[in-house]
Amino acid sequence: MFTHKFGIEVEFTGITRKRAAEVAAEYLHGRMGEAYGYYGTIKVTASDGRIWKFMSDGSINLQSRQNERIIPVSDNEYSVEMVSPILSYYEDISDIQSLVRRLRKAGGFTNNTCGIHIHLDGAEHTPKSIRNFVNLIASRNDLFYKALQIPPERMKYCKKMDDFLVSRLNGTHPKTFSQIESIWYEGYAGNRSDHYHNSRYHFLNLHSFFHGNHTVELRGFNGTLHAGKIRAYIVFALAMNHQAITQKSAQYHKVQAENEKFAMRTYLNRIGFIGEEFKSCREHLYKHLDGNAAWRYGRRENVRSHIRNGGNAHER
Repeated sequence: MFTHKFGIEVEFTGITRKRAAEVAAEYLHGRMGEAYGYYGTIKVTASDGRIWKFMSDGSINLQSRQNERIIPVSDNEYSVEMVSPILSYYEDISDIQSLVRRLRKAGGFTNNTCGIHIHLDGAEHTPKSIRNFVNLIASRNDLFYKALQIPPERMKYCKKMDDFLVSRLNGTHPKTFSQIESIWYEGYAGNRSDHYHNSRYHFLNLHSFFHGNHTVELRGFNGTLHAGKIRAYIVFALAMNHQAITQKSAQYHKVQAENEKFAMRTYLNRIGFIGEEFKSCREHLYKHLDGNAAWRYGRRENVRSHIRNGGNAHER
């Protein structure tokens, strides 16, 4: 799953775009350009030639820290969205984590209006894998949204996969990208080529696949400059992407979890979060869920009672 390329967009505030670009240029041994365009974009060209962008985003609630207090500011320079170049997991994950740590140390922070978007290379996707991806997320809408603690302030920018789309995809079994595209935009007005088309504001965004940079975008991650959480989100996105591409078929089946943590842990194990290497990633992703991650029906002393009541001995 780590062979797939990806890109990441991280929204934050607390420092200006210029200061964020300076921090990146220093860490990446690169050079910083002048701000340009409507979004006040500043390019940082790293020593390897790849370009990182720091631009504004109108959805961010602008803030700064003053004497240990967080205060609102009106200066748009405090709106920062870091847009990475095309990345590879093994080659770049350490640099991503180190860079966000430095941005946080420089004064950057996030609030409930900030988000993280992860773009996954669409080159290996097929019509079947796209339908798989929709079903995998739609089946776990409630579980994922609770696990990721998406606040009301951001829900309009990352809506759940809607029943209409799921029903149409599974009812018609489209065989071509063109057919999926028609279903994706069904019910929406406006020009499909518009970058900010309303269809894009879902946990899984296919607008970027059809009329963007041919990527599948996942928008359901809260903004953070916590390096461990960002790694967990990237691994989660890559793992789900790999499952969608490689699984023969993924049917829509709404998950009803009596033990949310156990359901999430077993799903994460299934898609590759196995072993000590991904322990912290797993913990970040089921931290806010109810239940017990290790025991489906409670600890061993409760299993006998469950069996007496007609259940099975699924202890682990």
